[in-house]
Amino acid sequence: MCSIMGYCSRSAAIDVFMEGFNRTISRGPDDSRIVETGDGLLGFHRLSIMGPAPSGMQPFKLGGSYVVCNGEIYGFEKLKEELSEKYTFKSESDCEVLLPLYQEYGTAMFAMLDAEFACIIYDKDAGEFIAARDPIGIRPLYYGYDKEGAVIFASEAKNLTGLTDKIMPFPPGHYYKGGRFICYRDIAKVDTVCFDDLETVCKNIRNKLIAGVEKRLAADVQVGFLLSGGLDSSLVCAIAAKKSKEPIKTFAIGMREDAIDLKYARQAADYIGSDHTEVYMTPDEVISSLETVIFLLGTYDITTIRASIGMYLVCRSIHEQTDIRVLLTGEISDELFGYKYTDFAPDAMAFQTEAQKRIRELHMYDVLRADRCISVNSLEARVPFGDLEFVKYVMSVNPELKINRYGKGKYLLRRAFEGGDYLPEEILWREKAAFSDAVGHSMVDYLKEYAEHKYTDKEYESMCEKYTYARPFTKESLLYREIFETYYPGQAQMIADYWMPNREWKGCNVKDPSARVLSNYGDSGK
Repeated sequence: MCSIMGYCSRSAAIDVFMEGFNRTISRGPDDSRIVETGDGLLGFHRLSIMGPAPSGMQPFKLGGSYVVCNGEIYGFEKLKEELSEKYTFKSESDCEVLLPLYQEYGTAMFAMLDAEFACIIYDKDAGEFIAARDPIGIRPLYYGYDKEGAVIFASEAKNLTGLTDKIMPFPPGHYYKGGRFICYRDIAKVDTVCFDDLETVCKNIRNKLIAGVEKRLAADVQVGFLLSGGLDSSLVCAIAAKKSKEPIKTFAIGMREDAIDLKYARQAADYIGSDHTEVYMTPDEVISSLETVIFLLGTYDITTIRASIGMYLVCRSIHEQTDIRVLLTGEISDELFGYKYTDFAPDAMAFQTEAQKRIRELHMYDVLRADRCISVNSLEARVPFGDLEFVKYVMSVNPELKINRYGKGKYLLRRAFEGGDYLPEEILWREKAAFSDAVGHSMVDYLKEYAEHKYTDKEYESMCEKYTYARPFTKESLLYREIFETYYPGQAQMIADYWMPNREWKGCNVKDPSARVLSNYGDSGK
Protein backbone atom coordinates (compact mmCIF):
# COMPACT_ATOMS: atom_id res chain seq x y z
CA MET A 1 0.00 0.00 0.00
CA CYS A 2 0.92 3.65 -0.26
CA SER A 3 -0.53 6.75 1.35
CA ILE A 4 -1.67 9.87 -0.50
CA MET A 5 -2.94 13.24 0.62
CA GLY A 6 -3.96 16.46 -1.10
CA TYR A 7 -4.77 19.79 0.53
CA CYS A 8 -6.46 21.80 -2.21
CA SER A 9 -5.80 25.33 -1.00
CA ARG A 10 -3.12 27.95 -1.61
CA SER A 11 -3.22 28.77 2.08
CA ALA A 12 -2.55 25.19 3.18
CA ALA A 13 0.05 25.19 5.95
CA ILE A 14 2.83 22.67 5.42
CA ASP A 15 3.21 21.90 9.14
CA VAL A 16 -0.52 21.18 9.54
CA PHE A 17 -0.41 19.02 6.41
CA MET A 18 2.61 17.09 7.64
CA GLU A 19 1.07 16.40 11.05
CA GLY A 20 -1.92 14.73 9.42
CA PHE A 21 0.00 13.03 6.62
CA ASN A 22 2.58 11.38 8.85
CA ARG A 23 -0.11 9.43 10.71
CA THR A 24 -0.10 6.90 7.87
CA ILE A 25 3.60 6.58 7.18
CA SER A 26 3.34 2.83 7.85
CA ARG A 27 1.36 2.54 4.59
CA GLY A 28 4.44 3.72 2.71
CA PRO A 29 7.62 3.51 4.80
CA ASP A 30 10.10 3.40 1.90
CA ASP A 31 10.10 7.08 0.91
CA SER A 32 8.05 10.27 1.30
CA ARG A 33 7.66 13.38 -0.81
CA ILE A 34 5.50 16.50 -0.72
CA VAL A 35 5.14 19.00 -3.55
CA GLU A 36 3.67 22.49 -3.57
CA THR A 37 1.66 22.85 -6.77
CA GLY A 38 1.00 26.57 -6.42
CA ASP A 39 -2.65 25.82 -5.64
CA GLY A 40 -2.11 23.38 -2.78
CA LEU A 41 -0.08 20.45 -1.47
CA LEU A 42 0.25 16.85 -2.61
CA GLY A 43 1.93 14.16 -0.52
CA PHE A 44 3.01 10.57 -1.10
CA HIS A 45 4.31 7.86 1.24
CA ARG A 46 5.72 5.02 -0.84
CA LEU A 47 5.59 1.26 -0.46
CA SER A 48 7.69 0.05 -3.39
CA ILE A 49 5.91 -2.74 -5.30
CA MET A 50 5.99 -2.12 -9.06
CA GLY A 51 9.08 -0.41 -10.43
CA PRO A 52 10.77 -0.07 -7.02
CA ALA A 53 13.65 2.02 -8.39
CA PRO A 54 13.83 5.69 -7.30
CA SER A 55 12.45 6.73 -10.70
CA GLY A 56 9.10 5.25 -9.65
CA MET A 57 8.71 7.69 -6.76
CA GLN A 58 5.63 9.91 -6.81
CA PRO A 59 4.23 12.50 -7.30
CA PHE A 60 4.67 12.04 -11.03
CA LYS A 61 4.89 15.25 -13.03
CA LEU A 62 3.92 16.11 -16.60
CA GLY A 63 4.42 19.73 -17.56
CA GLY A 64 3.14 21.59 -14.52
CA SER A 65 0.63 18.89 -13.56
CA TYR A 66 1.06 16.24 -10.86
CA VAL A 67 -0.51 12.97 -9.73
CA VAL A 68 -0.32 10.81 -6.61
CA CYS A 69 -1.89 7.37 -6.70
CA ASN A 70 -2.24 4.47 -4.29
CA GLY A 71 -3.09 1.68 -6.68
CA GLU A 72 -2.37 -1.11 -9.07
CA ILE A 73 -3.13 -0.46 -12.74
CA TYR A 74 -3.55 -3.85 -14.40
CA GLY A 75 -2.55 -4.05 -18.06
CA PHE A 76 -0.57 -0.82 -17.74
CA GLU A 77 2.05 -2.19 -20.14
CA LYS A 78 -0.39 -2.01 -23.04
CA LEU A 79 -1.48 1.49 -22.06
CA LYS A 80 2.14 2.54 -21.82
CA GLU A 81 2.88 1.14 -25.26
CA GLU A 82 -0.04 3.03 -26.79
CA LEU A 83 0.95 6.28 -25.08
CA SER A 84 4.70 6.02 -25.74
CA GLU A 85 4.32 7.50 -29.23
CA LYS A 86 3.61 10.85 -27.58
CA TYR A 87 5.05 10.52 -24.08
CA THR A 88 8.42 9.54 -22.65
CA PHE A 89 8.26 7.31 -19.57
CA LYS A 90 11.00 7.42 -16.95
CA SER A 91 10.10 4.49 -14.69
CA GLU A 92 8.63 0.98 -14.60
CA SER A 93 5.82 2.12 -12.31
CA ASP A 94 2.29 1.30 -13.41
CA CYS A 95 0.99 4.63 -12.08
CA GLU A 96 3.17 6.72 -14.39
CA VAL A 97 0.59 6.21 -17.15
CA LEU A 98 -2.05 8.24 -15.30
CA LEU A 99 -1.04 11.77 -16.26
CA PRO A 100 -0.62 10.91 -19.98
CA LEU A 101 -4.02 9.20 -19.84
CA TYR A 102 -5.54 12.28 -18.25
CA GLN A 103 -3.89 14.48 -20.85
CA GLU A 104 -5.46 12.39 -23.62
CA TYR A 105 -8.88 11.51 -22.22
CA GLY A 106 -9.59 13.79 -19.27
CA THR A 107 -11.92 12.34 -16.63
CA ALA A 108 -13.12 9.72 -19.13
CA MET A 109 -9.90 7.88 -18.27
CA PHE A 110 -11.29 6.58 -14.97
CA ALA A 111 -13.85 4.35 -16.64
CA MET A 112 -11.07 2.94 -18.83
CA LEU A 113 -8.97 1.65 -15.95
CA ASP A 114 -8.78 -1.98 -14.86
CA ALA A 115 -7.45 -1.08 -11.46
CA GLU A 116 -7.84 -0.83 -7.73
CA PHE A 117 -6.83 2.75 -7.03
CA ALA A 118 -7.28 6.08 -5.32
CA CYS A 119 -5.63 9.08 -6.93
CA ILE A 120 -5.39 12.87 -6.78
CA ILE A 121 -4.47 14.83 -9.91
CA TYR A 122 -3.45 18.47 -10.03
CA ASP A 123 -4.32 19.91 -13.43
CA LYS A 124 -1.99 22.89 -13.91
CA ASP A 125 -3.79 24.25 -16.97
CA ALA A 126 -7.15 24.31 -15.19
CA GLY A 127 -5.63 25.22 -11.83
CA GLU A 128 -7.72 22.55 -10.07
CA PHE A 129 -7.55 19.23 -8.29
CA ILE A 130 -9.35 16.07 -9.44
CA ALA A 131 -9.65 12.98 -7.25
CA ALA A 132 -11.02 9.51 -8.04
CA ARG A 133 -11.51 6.08 -6.49
CA ASP A 134 -11.96 2.59 -7.97
CA PRO A 135 -15.51 1.24 -8.43
CA ILE A 136 -15.42 -1.05 -5.39
CA GLY A 137 -13.34 1.15 -3.12
CA ILE A 138 -10.60 -1.40 -2.57
CA ARG A 139 -8.12 1.44 -2.14
CA PRO A 140 -9.14 3.91 0.57
CA LEU A 141 -9.83 7.61 0.18
CA TYR A 142 -11.51 10.12 2.50
CA TYR A 143 -12.32 13.78 2.25
CA GLY A 144 -13.35 16.80 4.31
CA TYR A 145 -13.46 20.59 4.10
CA ASP A 146 -11.45 23.06 6.16
CA LYS A 147 -12.89 26.19 7.77
CA GLU A 148 -12.42 28.15 4.55
CA GLY A 149 -14.23 25.49 2.50
CA ALA A 150 -11.14 24.01 0.84
CA VAL A 151 -11.37 20.27 0.19
CA ILE A 152 -8.77 17.88 1.63
CA PHE A 153 -8.30 14.29 0.40
CA ALA A 154 -6.39 11.56 2.21
CA SER A 155 -5.93 7.78 2.29
CA GLU A 156 -7.31 7.40 5.80
CA ALA A 157 -9.62 9.21 8.18
CA LYS A 158 -6.81 9.56 10.72
CA ASN A 159 -4.99 11.87 8.27
CA LEU A 160 -7.88 14.31 8.46
CA THR A 161 -8.68 14.42 12.19
CA GLY A 162 -8.16 17.97 13.39
CA LEU A 163 -8.14 19.37 9.85
CA THR A 164 -11.87 19.16 9.21
CA ASP A 165 -15.06 18.95 11.25
CA LYS A 166 -16.60 16.16 9.18
CA ILE A 167 -14.71 13.25 7.60
CA MET A 168 -16.45 11.12 4.98
CA PRO A 169 -15.41 8.23 2.73
CA PHE A 170 -14.88 9.19 -0.89
CA PRO A 171 -17.64 7.35 -2.82
CA PRO A 172 -16.29 4.42 -4.88
CA GLY A 173 -16.70 4.64 -8.63
CA HIS A 174 -16.75 8.45 -8.52
CA TYR A 175 -14.42 11.28 -9.38
CA TYR A 176 -14.40 14.74 -7.83
CA LYS A 177 -14.12 17.76 -10.10
CA GLY A 178 -15.28 21.33 -9.76
CA GLY A 179 -16.74 20.77 -6.32
CA ARG A 180 -18.93 17.82 -7.39
CA PHE A 181 -18.76 14.03 -7.09
CA ILE A 182 -19.57 12.41 -10.43
CA CYS A 183 -20.27 8.68 -10.80
CA TYR A 184 -18.27 7.14 -13.62
CA ARG A 185 -19.13 3.51 -12.82
CA ASP A 186 -21.65 1.80 -10.55
CA ILE A 187 -20.22 -1.73 -10.47
CA ALA A 188 -23.31 -3.11 -8.69
CA LYS A 189 -25.76 -1.89 -11.32
CA VAL A 190 -26.81 -4.45 -13.92
CA ASP A 191 -27.70 -3.06 -17.34
CA THR A 192 -28.40 -6.43 -18.95
CA VAL A 193 -29.19 -9.63 -17.07
CA CYS A 194 -27.09 -12.61 -18.20
CA PHE A 195 -29.21 -15.70 -18.88
CA ASP A 196 -26.33 -18.11 -19.53
CA ASP A 197 -27.12 -21.69 -18.53
CA LEU A 198 -25.66 -23.17 -15.35
CA GLU A 199 -22.68 -24.85 -17.01
CA THR A 200 -21.73 -21.71 -18.96
CA VAL A 201 -22.02 -19.56 -15.85
CA CYS A 202 -19.78 -21.90 -13.85
CA LYS A 203 -17.23 -22.05 -16.66
CA ASN A 204 -17.11 -18.26 -16.89
CA ILE A 205 -16.82 -17.89 -13.11
CA ARG A 206 -13.86 -20.27 -13.09
CA ASN A 207 -12.08 -18.61 -16.03
CA LYS A 208 -12.63 -15.05 -14.82
CA LEU A 209 -11.51 -15.78 -11.26
CA ILE A 210 -8.39 -17.55 -12.54
CA ALA A 211 -7.63 -14.48 -14.68
CA GLY A 212 -8.23 -12.23 -11.66
CA VAL A 213 -5.76 -14.17 -9.54
CA GLU A 214 -3.17 -14.42 -12.29
CA LYS A 215 -2.96 -10.69 -12.97
CA ARG A 216 -2.50 -10.05 -9.22
CA LEU A 217 0.56 -12.27 -9.01
CA ALA A 218 2.64 -9.71 -10.91
CA ALA A 219 4.97 -7.86 -8.54
CA ASP A 220 8.61 -6.92 -8.26
CA VAL A 221 8.60 -8.07 -4.61
CA GLN A 222 7.74 -11.20 -2.60
CA VAL A 223 4.04 -12.24 -2.64
CA GLY A 224 2.21 -14.16 0.10
CA PHE A 225 -1.33 -15.47 0.73
CA LEU A 226 -3.76 -15.39 3.63
CA LEU A 227 -5.30 -18.86 3.93
CA SER A 228 -8.18 -19.20 6.37
CA GLY A 229 -9.18 -22.69 5.27
CA GLY A 230 -12.52 -21.39 4.04
CA LEU A 231 -13.65 -21.70 0.43
CA ASP A 232 -12.69 -18.24 -0.79
CA SER A 233 -9.10 -17.88 0.37
CA SER A 234 -8.47 -21.57 -0.38
CA LEU A 235 -9.54 -21.07 -4.00
CA VAL A 236 -7.29 -18.02 -4.40
CA CYS A 237 -4.36 -20.01 -3.02
CA ALA A 238 -5.15 -23.10 -5.11
CA ILE A 239 -5.26 -21.07 -8.33
CA ALA A 240 -2.03 -19.27 -7.46
CA ALA A 241 -0.32 -22.56 -6.60
CA LYS A 242 -1.13 -23.90 -10.07
CA LYS A 243 0.25 -20.74 -11.67
CA SER A 244 3.46 -20.58 -9.62
CA LYS A 245 6.66 -22.48 -10.32
CA GLU A 246 7.69 -22.43 -6.66
CA PRO A 247 5.51 -23.32 -3.64
CA ILE A 248 3.49 -20.30 -2.61
CA LYS A 249 3.74 -18.98 0.97
CA THR A 250 0.48 -19.23 2.93
CA PHE A 251 -0.41 -18.00 6.42
CA ALA A 252 -3.22 -18.85 8.85
CA ILE A 253 -4.08 -17.68 12.36
CA GLY A 254 -6.23 -18.97 15.19
CA MET A 255 -6.70 -19.44 18.91
CA ARG A 256 -4.69 -22.46 20.00
CA GLU A 257 -7.59 -24.35 21.56
CA ASP A 258 -10.55 -23.96 19.18
CA ALA A 259 -9.57 -22.43 15.84
CA ILE A 260 -11.91 -24.07 13.35
CA ASP A 261 -10.03 -22.95 10.30
CA LEU A 262 -6.46 -23.85 11.26
CA LYS A 263 -7.05 -27.53 10.58
CA TYR A 264 -8.76 -26.79 7.25
CA ALA A 265 -6.07 -24.29 6.27
CA ARG A 266 -3.45 -26.95 6.98
CA GLN A 267 -5.39 -29.47 4.92
CA ALA A 268 -5.68 -27.05 1.98
CA ALA A 269 -2.00 -26.10 2.27
CA ASP A 270 -0.93 -29.75 2.24
CA TYR A 271 -3.10 -30.41 -0.80
CA ILE A 272 -1.78 -27.49 -2.88
CA GLY A 273 1.80 -27.94 -1.60
CA SER A 274 2.25 -24.48 -0.13
CA ASP A 275 4.93 -23.35 2.31
CA HIS A 276 2.51 -22.91 5.20
CA THR A 277 2.88 -20.96 8.46
CA GLU A 278 0.49 -21.07 11.43
CA VAL A 279 0.24 -18.14 13.83
CA TYR A 280 -1.43 -18.52 17.23
CA MET A 281 -3.01 -15.75 19.24
CA THR A 282 -3.74 -15.68 22.96
CA PRO A 283 -6.67 -14.25 24.93
CA ASP A 284 -4.35 -11.53 26.26
CA GLU A 285 -3.36 -10.54 22.72
CA VAL A 286 -7.01 -10.33 21.69
CA ILE A 287 -7.87 -7.89 24.46
CA SER A 288 -4.60 -5.92 24.41
CA SER A 289 -4.78 -5.34 20.65
CA LEU A 290 -8.42 -4.19 20.67
CA GLU A 291 -7.76 -0.46 21.03
CA THR A 292 -4.98 -0.56 18.42
CA VAL A 293 -7.26 -2.35 15.98
CA ILE A 294 -10.13 0.12 16.40
CA PHE A 295 -7.75 3.06 15.91
CA LEU A 296 -6.22 1.61 12.76
CA LEU A 297 -9.64 0.66 11.35
CA GLY A 298 -11.51 3.86 12.08
CA THR A 299 -14.76 1.98 12.74
CA TYR A 300 -17.02 0.86 15.58
CA ASP A 301 -18.67 -1.91 13.56
CA ILE A 302 -18.86 -5.15 15.53
CA THR A 303 -18.17 -7.76 12.86
CA THR A 304 -15.42 -5.68 11.25
CA ILE A 305 -13.57 -5.33 14.55
CA ARG A 306 -13.97 -8.99 15.51
CA ALA A 307 -12.67 -10.19 12.16
CA SER A 308 -9.83 -7.66 12.17
CA ILE A 309 -8.11 -8.85 15.32
CA GLY A 310 -6.90 -12.13 13.83
CA MET A 311 -6.10 -10.50 10.50
CA TYR A 312 -4.09 -7.72 12.14
CA LEU A 313 -2.09 -10.16 14.25
CA VAL A 314 -1.26 -12.52 11.37
CA CYS A 315 -0.21 -9.58 9.18
CA ARG A 316 1.95 -8.22 11.99
CA SER A 317 3.67 -11.58 12.18
CA ILE A 318 4.21 -11.64 8.39
CA HIS A 319 5.69 -8.13 8.51
CA GLU A 320 8.02 -8.94 11.40
CA GLN A 321 9.21 -12.34 10.25
CA THR A 322 9.26 -12.31 6.44
CA ASP A 323 10.22 -10.11 3.51
CA ILE A 324 6.77 -10.42 1.90
CA ARG A 325 5.31 -7.15 0.60
CA VAL A 326 2.06 -8.23 -1.15
CA LEU A 327 -0.77 -10.39 0.21
CA LEU A 328 -3.61 -11.92 -1.78
CA THR A 329 -6.84 -12.39 0.16
CA GLY A 330 -10.31 -13.89 -0.31
CA GLU A 331 -12.59 -10.91 0.41
CA ILE A 332 -15.64 -9.99 -1.75
CA SER A 333 -16.89 -13.50 -2.42
CA ASP A 334 -19.67 -13.37 0.19
CA GLU A 335 -21.16 -10.19 -1.25
CA LEU A 336 -21.34 -11.78 -4.70
CA PHE A 337 -22.37 -15.35 -3.92
CA GLY A 338 -24.14 -14.98 -0.61
CA TYR A 339 -23.72 -15.10 3.16
CA LYS A 340 -25.33 -17.61 5.48
CA TYR A 341 -28.12 -15.12 6.10
CA THR A 342 -28.90 -14.65 2.40
CA ASP A 343 -30.22 -18.23 2.45
CA PHE A 344 -33.26 -16.52 3.99
CA ALA A 345 -33.79 -14.20 1.01
CA PRO A 346 -37.52 -14.40 0.16
CA ASP A 347 -36.89 -14.45 -3.59
CA ALA A 348 -34.21 -14.02 -6.25
CA MET A 349 -34.70 -10.27 -6.65
CA ALA A 350 -34.37 -9.76 -2.91
CA PHE A 351 -31.07 -11.68 -3.06
CA GLN A 352 -29.87 -9.47 -5.94
CA THR A 353 -30.89 -6.24 -4.21
CA GLU A 354 -29.04 -7.33 -1.06
CA ALA A 355 -25.93 -8.15 -3.10
CA GLN A 356 -26.03 -4.69 -4.69
CA LYS A 357 -26.29 -3.05 -1.28
CA ARG A 358 -23.39 -5.08 0.06
CA ILE A 359 -21.15 -4.35 -2.94
CA ARG A 360 -21.85 -0.62 -2.71
CA GLU A 361 -21.06 -0.58 1.03
CA LEU A 362 -18.07 -2.95 0.92
CA HIS A 363 -15.56 -0.14 1.34
CA MET A 364 -16.88 0.48 4.86
CA TYR A 365 -16.63 -3.14 6.04
CA ASP A 366 -14.64 -6.13 4.71
CA VAL A 367 -12.57 -4.11 2.25
CA LEU A 368 -11.78 -1.57 4.97
CA ARG A 369 -10.72 -4.40 7.28
CA ALA A 370 -8.39 -5.97 4.73
CA ASP A 371 -6.84 -2.65 3.75
CA ARG A 372 -6.11 -1.40 7.26
CA CYS A 373 -4.91 -4.67 8.80
CA ILE A 374 -2.55 -5.24 5.91
CA SER A 375 -1.39 -1.67 5.23
CA VAL A 376 -0.63 -0.79 8.86
CA ASN A 377 1.93 -3.58 8.65
CA SER A 378 3.51 -2.04 5.53
CA LEU A 379 2.03 -4.65 3.19
CA GLU A 380 -0.19 -4.38 0.12
CA ALA A 381 -3.55 -6.16 -0.24
CA ARG A 382 -4.75 -7.59 -3.55
CA VAL A 383 -8.27 -8.96 -3.85
CA PRO A 384 -8.92 -11.28 -6.83
CA PHE A 385 -12.66 -11.58 -6.10
CA GLY A 386 -12.77 -7.81 -6.57
CA ASP A 387 -11.55 -8.05 -10.16
CA LEU A 388 -13.84 -5.68 -12.07
CA GLU A 389 -14.57 -8.07 -14.91
CA PHE A 390 -15.33 -10.85 -12.45
CA VAL A 391 -17.63 -8.68 -10.30
CA LYS A 392 -19.43 -7.30 -13.33
CA TYR A 393 -20.14 -10.79 -14.65
CA VAL A 394 -21.30 -12.34 -11.37
CA MET A 395 -23.57 -9.37 -10.63
CA SER A 396 -25.14 -9.74 -14.08
CA VAL A 397 -25.90 -13.47 -13.72
CA ASN A 398 -29.60 -14.27 -13.43
CA PRO A 399 -30.27 -14.11 -9.66
CA GLU A 400 -32.49 -17.18 -9.95
CA LEU A 401 -29.24 -19.12 -10.39
CA LYS A 402 -27.47 -17.36 -7.50
CA ILE A 403 -30.07 -17.69 -4.76
CA ASN A 404 -29.52 -20.80 -2.66
CA ARG A 405 -31.92 -23.37 -4.07
CA TYR A 406 -29.26 -26.07 -3.93
CA GLY A 407 -29.04 -26.79 -0.21
CA LYS A 408 -25.49 -25.43 -0.29
CA GLY A 409 -24.35 -21.81 -0.10
CA LYS A 410 -22.14 -20.38 -2.88
CA TYR A 411 -23.12 -23.31 -5.06
CA LEU A 412 -22.06 -21.66 -8.34
CA LEU A 413 -18.55 -20.95 -7.05
CA ARG A 414 -18.13 -24.44 -5.64
CA ARG A 415 -19.39 -26.10 -8.81
CA ALA A 416 -17.18 -23.87 -10.96
CA PHE A 417 -14.09 -25.45 -9.40
CA GLU A 418 -15.33 -29.02 -9.19
CA GLY A 419 -12.87 -31.07 -11.17
CA GLY A 420 -9.51 -29.62 -12.13
CA ASP A 421 -7.91 -30.85 -8.90
CA TYR A 422 -7.98 -27.43 -7.20
CA LEU A 423 -9.07 -28.38 -3.69
CA PRO A 424 -10.04 -31.49 -1.74
CA GLU A 425 -13.78 -32.12 -1.72
CA GLU A 426 -13.95 -31.51 2.03
CA ILE A 427 -12.69 -27.94 1.57
CA LEU A 428 -14.57 -27.19 -1.64
CA TRP A 429 -17.94 -28.24 -0.24
CA ARG A 430 -17.69 -27.52 3.48
CA GLU A 431 -20.08 -24.99 4.99
CA LYS A 432 -18.88 -21.45 5.58
CA ALA A 433 -17.79 -20.45 9.08
CA ALA A 434 -17.80 -16.79 10.08
CA PHE A 435 -14.17 -15.58 10.01
CA SER A 436 -14.28 -14.02 13.47
CA ASP A 437 -15.63 -17.33 14.81
CA ALA A 438 -13.37 -19.50 12.68
CA VAL A 439 -10.18 -18.13 14.26
CA GLY A 440 -11.69 -19.47 17.50
CA HIS A 441 -15.16 -19.25 19.00
CA SER A 442 -13.47 -18.33 22.25
CA MET A 443 -12.07 -15.12 20.73
CA VAL A 444 -15.54 -13.59 20.34
CA ASP A 445 -16.52 -14.96 23.75
CA TYR A 446 -13.50 -13.27 25.35
CA LEU A 447 -14.50 -9.94 23.78
CA LYS A 448 -18.10 -10.25 24.95
CA GLU A 449 -17.00 -11.24 28.46
CA TYR A 450 -14.56 -8.32 28.63
CA ALA A 451 -17.31 -5.88 27.61
CA GLU A 452 -19.78 -7.45 30.03
CA HIS A 453 -17.46 -6.75 32.96
CA LYS A 454 -16.60 -3.27 31.70
CA TYR A 455 -20.05 -1.79 32.32
CA THR A 456 -22.86 -2.36 34.77
CA ASP A 457 -26.33 -2.67 33.26
CA LYS A 458 -27.16 0.83 34.47
CA GLU A 459 -23.96 2.32 33.01
CA TYR A 460 -24.63 0.58 29.71
CA GLU A 461 -28.14 1.98 29.41
CA SER A 462 -27.18 5.55 30.30
CA MET A 463 -24.05 5.61 28.11
CA CYS A 464 -25.92 4.33 25.05
CA GLU A 465 -28.38 7.20 25.33
CA LYS A 466 -25.79 9.82 24.35
CA TYR A 467 -25.45 8.34 20.86
CA THR A 468 -28.18 9.31 18.40
CA TYR A 469 -26.48 7.89 15.30
CA ALA A 470 -25.83 4.12 15.13
CA ARG A 471 -26.67 3.71 18.80
CA PRO A 472 -24.89 0.79 20.50
CA PHE A 473 -27.21 -2.12 21.28
CA THR A 474 -24.97 -4.45 23.30
CA LYS A 475 -22.20 -3.88 25.82
CA GLU A 476 -19.70 -5.08 23.24
CA SER A 477 -20.89 -2.50 20.69
CA LEU A 478 -20.74 0.22 23.37
CA LEU A 479 -17.15 -0.72 24.18
CA TYR A 480 -16.15 -0.39 20.53
CA ARG A 481 -18.00 2.89 20.09
CA GLU A 482 -16.37 4.43 23.17
CA ILE A 483 -12.89 3.55 21.88
CA PHE A 484 -13.79 4.82 18.39
CA GLU A 485 -14.95 8.18 19.78
CA THR A 486 -11.62 8.59 21.58
CA TYR A 487 -9.79 8.71 18.25
CA TYR A 488 -12.50 9.90 15.86
CA PRO A 489 -14.80 12.10 17.95
CA GLY A 490 -18.08 12.92 16.24
CA GLN A 491 -17.20 11.01 13.05
CA ALA A 492 -19.57 8.03 13.37
CA GLN A 493 -21.25 8.87 10.05
CA MET A 494 -18.17 7.61 8.21
CA ILE A 495 -19.86 4.21 8.58
CA ALA A 496 -23.39 3.68 7.22
CA ASP A 497 -24.46 1.60 10.24
CA TYR A 498 -23.64 -1.66 11.96
CA TRP A 499 -23.16 -4.54 9.52
CA MET A 500 -26.06 -6.86 10.28
CA PRO A 501 -28.16 -9.45 8.44
CA ASN A 502 -31.27 -8.05 6.73
CA ARG A 503 -33.59 -7.89 9.70
CA GLU A 504 -36.63 -7.57 7.45
CA TRP A 505 -36.21 -11.18 6.35
CA LYS A 506 -37.74 -14.01 8.35
CA GLY A 507 -35.01 -15.72 10.37
CA CYS A 508 -32.67 -12.73 10.27
CA ASN A 509 -33.99 -10.48 13.05
CA VAL A 510 -31.02 -11.18 15.31
CA LYS A 511 -29.00 -9.10 17.78
CA ASP A 512 -25.52 -10.24 16.79
CA PRO A 513 -23.85 -10.01 13.36
CA SER A 514 -22.22 -13.44 13.61
CA ALA A 515 -23.66 -16.17 11.40
CA ARG A 516 -23.30 -18.36 14.48
CA VAL A 517 -26.63 -17.04 15.80
CA LEU A 518 -28.58 -18.02 12.66
CA SER A 519 -30.74 -21.13 12.63
CA ASN A 520 -29.05 -22.40 9.44
CA TYR A 521 -25.47 -22.19 10.77
CA GLY A 522 -25.54 -25.93 11.42
CA ASP A 523 -22.18 -27.61 10.90
CA SER A 524 -20.48 -24.42 9.68
CA GLY A 525 -18.51 -24.02 12.88
CA LYS A 526 -17.13 -27.54 13.03
